[in-house]
Amino acid sequence: MGSRLEDITDIRQKTPGCDEKIHFNNAGAALVSEETLRTQVDYLEQESLIGGYEVAAKYAQRIDQFYDNVAELINANRDEIAFTESATVAWLRVFWAINFQSGDEILCDSTSYASNYIAFLNAQKRFGIRIVLIDQKPTGELSLEDLTGKLSSKSKLISITHMPTNSGLVNPAQEVGKIAEKYNVLYQLDACQSVGQYPIDVRKIGCDFLSATGRKYLRGPRGTGFLFAKKIRFSELSPLNLDLHSAEWISKDTIDIREDARRFETWECNLAAKLGLSTAVSQAVNLGMETIWERVQLLADYLRKELSRIEEVIVTDIGEIKSGIVTFYSNTISTHQLKERFLEHNINTVVAIKSGTRVDMENRSLDSILRASVHYYNTKEEIDKFINLLTQFVKP
Repeated sequence: MGSRLEDITDIRQKTPGCDEKIHFNNAGAALVSEETLRTQVDYLEQESLIGGYEVAAKYAQRIDQFYDNVAELINANRDEIAFTESATVAWLRVFWAINFQSGDEILCDSTSYASNYIAFLNAQKRFGIRIVLIDQKPTGELSLEDLTGKLSSKSKLISITHMPTNSGLVNPAQEVGKIAEKYNVLYQLDACQSVGQYPIDVRKIGCDFLSATGRKYLRGPRGTGFLFAKKIRFSELSPLNLDLHSAEWISKDTIDIREDARRFETWECNLAAKLGLSTAVSQAVNLGMETIWERVQLLADYLRKELSRIEEVIVTDIGEIKSGIVTFYSNTISTHQLKERFLEHNINTVVAIKSGTRVDMENRSLDSILRASVHYYNTKEEIDKFINLLTQFVKP
C-alpha cells in the first residue's frame, strides 16, 4: 500500500490479540503489544513477592523515565508532563484549575466530547460562564474566521477537540494555537484520539494544555493517561487536587505547591500501568509518528473507499484531512445489529451514540453510527474480509 510500515508481520506477531480478532476498535482501546503486557505483569509479580513500596523503590528510575518518553513523543519538557489515570482526569484537572469568573467565555467546537461539554455546563452553573460554540466550515472543521470573530475581552479559554470520537475529522489545532497566542487566551486541546496515530508537537501547536489517554492509539494499558501543561501558565492556575505528592505541608497553615506539572498528579497511582504506558510510548517513538500516521491514513482511506461502493451504506466521516476513525451506517440494518453480527465473526467495532457528541450528532441528524477505527497493525486483507461480510449483512 505504499507505506514504510507495509511489512508488519513482526509487529503483528508481537501483538497477541492479532491472532484472536480483527480489531477495528482502536479508537476505543487498541491492542497492547507483548512487551507492554509483559512490562506490567513483571512489575505486578514483583509487587506480590517483595511488596508495593519496595518494588516502587527498585523500579524508581524506570518509572521516572515515563516523563522523558512522553516529553519526547510530543516535544515537551519533562517537567510539563503529569501522569493521570485517564484523558478525562487529565482534562478535568487542568480545566478546574482555571480561575473562572462570572461572565467568562469558553469557546469550543461543536464536536466536543460529552465529558468535556458536561464540564462546560457544570462551570456555567457554578461560575456563570458562557459557552460559545465555534461555527464549522462546510467540510466539518471549526471555522478559524468564526473563532477569531467571537473572541472578546471575556474570552477565558479556547477548548478544542483535535480528533472527535465520532468522525474522521482532524481539526486545525496549530492554526487555533496561533490565534490563541495572538489574543493571549488559554488554549486547551483534547488529543485523546490523536496522540498515538498523529504526530503531535505541542510547540508547533501552541496549546497551553493537552490531554491524552494511554488505551487508544498509543496502545497502552487502560487506566492511564497524561497531561501536558505549559509551565509559563502555572501562575494562572489553582489546582484543586493537591495532596502530599503535589504539594508539601511546610507549616501548620501553609503549603508549597510543586513547581512542575506533577502538581496535577496525586500520590497513589497504578505504577505497573504507568510503566506499561511508558513502554507503549517508547514503541511509538521508535516506530516514528510520521510513519504511523502515513499507515493509518492509507488503511482508513482504503476502508472508506470500499465502504462507499456499497449502495446500502452511508459513510458519515467529515473533514478535509481524515484520521483512522471511520464511521458509517446502513439504511437496511441497525448499527447495534451490525456490531453484533461483526462480533459473531470475531471483528471488533463500536457503536457511537448521539449523547457522546450531542451537538455534532444533532447538527448532522445522526442517532448512532458504527465506528471502525484502524491502526497500523491492521491489514488490507482484514478490511477486505470486513467489507465482504458487511455486503452480506446489509442486503435487504
